[in-house]
Parts: sequence; structure tokens; C-alpha cells
Amino acid sequence: MSKFKKKKSGDLPAISTASLPDIVFMLLFFFMVATVMRQNTLKIENRLPAANQVEKLAKRNLLMYIYAGKPSSSYKQYGSLSRIQLNDKFAGVDEIKAFIAAERAAKREEEVPFLTTVLSVDKETNMGLVSDIKQELREVNALKINYKTRKGDALQGVSDN
Repeated sequence: MSKFKKKKSGDLPAISTASLPDIVFMLLFFFMVATVMRQNTLKIENRLPAANQVEKLAKRNLLMYIYAGKPSSSYKQYGSLSRIQLNDKFAGVDEIKAFIAAERAAKREEEVPFLTTVLSVDKETNMGLVSDIKQELREVNALKINYKTRKGDALQGVSDN
């Protein structure tokens, strides 16, 4: 008489990979939506001044950036004097009003009072250019201004003359 044995296996069943492509595409779309791409390509030198009382701004979507400084080495054809950069192009002081109006138009109406203008100014930039920028901002009632700096000792390198 033959003996029949039951096969006892403790093996786990194979994991189904049928839903794996769905999960991969869901993660892909999540990261595509959640990732913030760099908004502007700097065409100017932007060595920021140091400050010891630095804090980050919370809502980055309510910030309008105005850059000022000498054109970088790739853009020397624009001269060696300090220039203003709005978004991805060089601009004159007279174009600031239109820039602020366009930024306000792109935001929802309830966000407009909370918009802040960030001045990212190279430490070698002439203060006259900064004053001109601030004067244009006053004329369009963009009075919330923040200066972009790097963290460090503000008095380092300053002599006691």
C-alpha cells in the first residue's frame, strides 16, 4: 500500500505586483505637483550683505522679488553698472510699476494686501539705485518691503574710522 503524504509548506503566497504601476504613477504625480521649480535665473551678481537678525518669511507665494546688482560674467555686454532684474529680464526703474501691477493681477484679490516686495540687492550696489526702486514702490503703494540678506556678522570687515 502506498503512503500518501500531505505536503506541508510554510511558504507565503507570492506578493501581487498588479497595483505597483498605479502606486508608482501616483507618487510621480504627487512629486510633480508638490515640487517647486526655481522661478528666476539670476543674470546679476548677488552677493548679499550679512545680518545677524535674520528670519525666514513664511508664505513664499506672497513675495515679489526685485534683484539689483552688476551683470554677471555671462552678461557683461550690458555693462558694469548695477542693473535691475525683474523676473528673468533686465529692466529699468520705470518698469517697476508695471511689474508690481502684473504681480498683483496674478494674485487673488484677498492676497493683494499681504504681498511683500523682497529687494535682493548686491552689497556693492549703489544706494542711489535702491532709493530709486523704493521711490517707485512708494508710488504704486507697495509699502511692505523686505531686504534679503545672508546670516552672518553685520559688522565684520567694518573698520572703526
